[in-house]
Order: sequence, then structure tokens, then C-alpha cells
Amino acid sequence: MQSLPYLVSAVGLGVIVAYQPLMNAMIARAIGSSFGAALISILVTLAGIVLVTAVAGRGEISRATLGPLPWWVFLSGFIGTAFVAGGALIAPVTGSLVFVMCIVAGQLVGATLADHLGLFGIAVREVTPLRLVGLALVASGAVIALRN
Repeated sequence: MQSLPYLVSAVGLGVIVAYQPLMNAMIARAIGSSFGAALISILVTLAGIVLVTAVAGRGEISRATLGPLPWWVFLSGFIGTAFVAGGALIAPVTGSLVFVMCIVAGQLVGATLADHLGLFGIAVREVTPLRLVGLALVASGAVIALRN
């Protein structure tokens, strides 16, 4: 299966993404601000991606390639801002497991809608009863973890 390395990599990314809100919460406690912690995290992210693009290349970033895009696609960076700041604020209250489960549940709902509607130019993949069962299982897991 050619996609196995990608799937394993995605799981690995999931593991380390679960730690990001907790690490940012440590920074927030030290400086007294979840938003300040988010700023530090995002500045480190910026430095990291500058280094990665210096090595791996930046693609064709020009007015010609970016001009045809709708203005609102550039707001996607605010999603990262909301995740980082929200994680530093919410994860210490809910705990890491419940926070990540809720994030994953929300991602699955959003992904299901994106697939079903073919949002942002992706191929349509209709909602099926089995997909809805999968969503319900994730939501149930979050509720169980919250009560325990």
C-alpha cells in the first residue's frame, strides 16, 4: 500500500499536535497570557517555515499565481491563530484528551461537509450512513472521556 507511509506520518503528526496546546499552556502560565503564548508559538512557526522554504523551495509565489485566488483564502492563517490561541486557553481547562477529541470531532464534521459539498475545489464524496456512524463514534468518545 503506497499510502501507508503517509498514514503513519499523519498519525505521528497527530501525536505531536496533541502536545502543542499543552506546551503553549506552559508558556501562557509563565508569561500570564494565552495570547502572548500564541504569539510566541506563531513566531517560532514563522521562523521554522522560513527555514524550510529556504531549503525546500517556496514554489511560484507571484502576483500571477496568487491574483486569481479569492481574497478570503488568505484568511486561512487566522485558523492557525485560533487553534494555537484556543489550545493554550482551552486545553488546560478540559485536559488534553478532551480538547483533542473535540478538535478532531470538529475537524471530522468540517471535513464531512467539505467532502459532501465539494468545497474549495475538492471532489465530492457524499455523506453515507457509515460516515455518520463514524462521526457519532468520535462524538461519543469525547462525551465518555469528558464524564470520566
